[in-house]
Amino acid sequence: MEFRQLQYVIQIAKEKNFSRAAEKLHIAQPSLSQQLSKLEKEIGVLLFRRTTNSVELTHAGAVFVDKAQNILDNIEQLKQELDDLAHMRKGKLVVGSLSITGSHVLPTVLPIFNKRYPEIEVVLVEDTPSKLEQLTASGQTDLSLLALPLFEPSLEWVPIIEEEIVLAVPPDHPLAKLNEPIHIERLSAEPFIVLKKGQGFRQNVLELCEQAGFEPRIVFESTNIETIQSLVAAGMGITFVPQMLVRDKGDERTPVYLPISAPTPIRTLVIASRKGRYLSRAAEAFIETMKSTLIK
Repeated sequence: MEFRQLQYVIQIAKEKNFSRAAEKLHIAQPSLSQQLSKLEKEIGVLLFRRTTNSVELTHAGAVFVDKAQNILDNIEQLKQELDDLAHMRKGKLVVGSLSITGSHVLPTVLPIFNKRYPEIEVVLVEDTPSKLEQLTASGQTDLSLLALPLFEPSLEWVPIIEEEIVLAVPPDHPLAKLNEPIHIERLSAEPFIVLKKGQGFRQNVLELCEQAGFEPRIVFESTNIETIQSLVAAGMGITFVPQMLVRDKGDERTPVYLPISAPTPIRTLVIASRKGRYLSRAAEAFIETMKSTLIK
């Protein structure tokens, strides 16, 4: 059994197609098929069921892929540890981030980190919360900037920021004239504009309404909270917004923001990593920079 054969099997399992797997591995398809047949003959079990259009893992194949992935992960962690010992302050760090949140947090953190550790290359990956959790759990990102709650059980996290959640309403809305915190219960008949499924803050909005005893009447959904704020300002509905994303009053597309009555809802931003994963010195340094820069 060879190291490359482990990589081949994992890639075939991901793609469920020999041609695509061979393309990703940069080898000829006949060579890939030959290596798989050689491996299956050596270990005495079939790893895949071949069909006309795809390949599926057998039970033995699923066990093999799980163990093979652990082996590859351990080798990668060993490489990182040895690289730390050899280069100390050098390295590469892959950081996942929510795009809108990252646009507010990272411009504060990255210049400081880059000044302290100029030899460390930071690669930024922006995606949806669910996708970032998957990428971090699979080791494709070293760290990810996410908001609680997390749903991937293989992740651990360090809190970075706690921020208030506020209500956003159109400028001509009756609530906009009130000079007092708003009870969420009184919003049960209001039209809500929320993020689409897969966007983390959507869950915060739904939970706030559920805790207040109602299901929000959703009239529009978007993947971008900035778009949602503009739609609120245009009078299409109301929404909740993290304090970090509150707009300046000078913008004509700015809704009116109102505090929510106690207990004030809070959103917690965290840096997540995979449980048990070796954190490189670069990753530890990035977490420390985040904490020292953002935690007040």
